[in-house]
Amino acid sequence: MRVLAAMSGGVDSAVAAARAVDAGHEVVGVHLALSRQRATLRTGARGCCTVEDAHDARRAADVLGIPFYVWDLSEQFTEAVVDDFVAEYAAGRTPNPCLRCNEKIKFSALLDKAVGLGFDALCTGHYARVERADDGTPSLHRAADPDKDQSYVLGVLTAEQLTRAVFPLGDSLKSAVRGEASRRGLAVADKPDSHDICFIADGDTRGWLEQRLGAQPGRIEDEDGVEIGTHDGAYGFTIGQRKGLRIGRPAPDGRPRYVLDIRPKEGTVVVGPAESLDVTRLVGARPRWCGPAPVGSVEVSAQVRAHGEAVPAVAVLGDGDALEVTLRVPLRGVAPGQAVVLYSGTRVMGSATITNASR
Repeated sequence: MRVLAAMSGGVDSAVAAARAVDAGHEVVGVHLALSRQRATLRTGARGCCTVEDAHDARRAADVLGIPFYVWDLSEQFTEAVVDDFVAEYAAGRTPNPCLRCNEKIKFSALLDKAVGLGFDALCTGHYARVERADDGTPSLHRAADPDKDQSYVLGVLTAEQLTRAVFPLGDSLKSAVRGEASRRGLAVADKPDSHDICFIADGDTRGWLEQRLGAQPGRIEDEDGVEIGTHDGAYGFTIGQRKGLRIGRPAPDGRPRYVLDIRPKEGTVVVGPAESLDVTRLVGARPRWCGPAPVGSVEVSAQVRAHGEAVPAVAVLGDGDALEVTLRVPLRGVAPGQAVVLYSGTRVMGSATITNASR
């Protein structure tokens, strides 16, 4: 099988490519240049897709003895991921750029290009498993390592995309992957994992957004509509946020306050007590199914963060593809723009973008 291995320059994708070679596949490595102005060096574990990462990926490919290329998908990435990220925050929503990247870049633009060039499959270093039925039908499952499981950010993949997906690390622990990289002589064996948002290398999301959206002063109000502070831009907040609110006076009861609502048209941020963040009902749009769409009411587990808790729930696919999810256990601090990913046991059923969260 001809396999295109996406190599980020990190340890996971390097070992995934190595395992694809060991499996007897004809493997070609590719590094994606996703930034129009790539920094020369990473800052610790922050950022990715830098010039340094491309060099690390090339050195790993040389050790494995496979061809290696750098493909520029920066224009597609900017439009589908970066611009979407800015627009979502400007609208008061909290997007997940990793999920969008998998949907629009790695398993759309990259996979389409790979298929067009005659490759049979795309190999990545994601921690997730693809199981295949006797007839070859694929299903997406959680990884063996619960601390590294990335099935949540892959919940946007369709069954057709899964037929061409190869995740060699799905049954492995991260510690074992690093040990294997060291034994193979891969220089990235001890390289830190990339954290946070890859295109905001310094981790200052609020500052990064302010550079693009400008100052937009507004009010911070309590649940009764009383102004208790001001801000420079509602886009700098997310539901459930506690730190950085810069409220001048404490709550009457002395308890911490959290962001409960963001109203970008009014420029208002509403804050209140933690218990007001609890929600039991989610409505999602743009559902994407990793297999057949559910029919009627279905018992599921619902997860709203990449490494968050999955709670028992009932999902119903309504008219116009609106997905309604009733949580049997409340979740706290769920924001519009996040994804709800549905599971049946370890199997990923699909996902939707949350448009409303309520009690």
